[in-house]
Amino acid sequence: MNIKKIGLTALAGSLVATTAFAGELSLSGGAKFAYKNTEAKNVASHFSMDQEITASGSAELDNGMTVSVSHGLATGGSGSDTSTLTLDMGDMGKLAYSDTDISGGLKALDDLAPSAYEEVWDGLTGSVAAAMGNGAGFSWGSSIGGAAVSIMYSDNSGATTNRSDGSEDTTAAGASSSSSIGIQYPVADTGLTVFGGVGTEGQADSTEIDHNTIGVKYAYGPVTVGYQVNDEDNSAADNTAAADEDLETTSYGISFMVNDSLSVSYGEHTTTSTATGAKDQEIEGMGISYSMGGMTISAYDHDGTSMSNVSGTNSEAQEILVTFAF
Repeated sequence: MNIKKIGLTALAGSLVATTAFAGELSLSGGAKFAYKNTEAKNVASHFSMDQEITASGSAELDNGMTVSVSHGLATGGSGSDTSTLTLDMGDMGKLAYSDTDISGGLKALDDLAPSAYEEVWDGLTGSVAAAMGNGAGFSWGSSIGGAAVSIMYSDNSGATTNRSDGSEDTTAAGASSSSSIGIQYPVADTGLTVFGGVGTEGQADSTEIDHNTIGVKYAYGPVTVGYQVNDEDNSAADNTAAADEDLETTSYGISFMVNDSLSVSYGEHTTTSTATGAKDQEIEGMGISYSMGGMTISAYDHDGTSMSNVSGTNSEAQEILVTFAF
């Protein structure tokens, strides 16, 4: 929803610290109303509204490149307050920096199973292998030989208060850095897409976790199916501590577009662990999305057993989201 375009004075460097330009930032947001039910106790209310507004703008530099900025203005603990600066270099790809939650690399491939609304683990408490790279960092992406290539680097720090006005950072640095690369290749005229990636994430105890993922999606008419395997290999896995376990997640999903307005999906995840006494974490979920004019209704029902590979630790969640477009 484009609320209003407001003329603002925006200072942004065009790769030269002393250069600034005056531009415009557009405010956008949405009308989202949700009902969510989980096993959590003492919940104040199951109902909620999205309270996020995004300010964004862009400008073309003298060399033909484009610089854009986006600030998430979340309020009341809803949404994300991430700020992202992106340099579009044309054929050389896009370089971006996020001060809170960088995307790209393996993080963009954590779960590509087809779904009508959210991944089957959304709303549950558990483990999904190969999700990595939270924190501030850089990403670069481009198309090479028909493949979408994305590289990510993060120092694993959380949200920072550092700004260009020289104010101090009050957030402790992350324990270590992470880096990864992800590739998606759609095979022309077949409906088939193959993808995969590798990455490394350091740990506070000087060990490392090696991540990798590989998967495939196939679309035929109104049906899309997908299969994916994610691995986390901890260099300290010979220790007995549960935190040093190796994980492997196998997932599949299928979605069906009933018509232009209605989509349904089903998916399953199984995560195995090398930790002593660990049980297989098993998750299944169904999703649905229906659009009617400017209104979209989405819902899911997710259920998991042996969450985080602990026997008897189960989780379930249901959500209904109503979105209005203006």
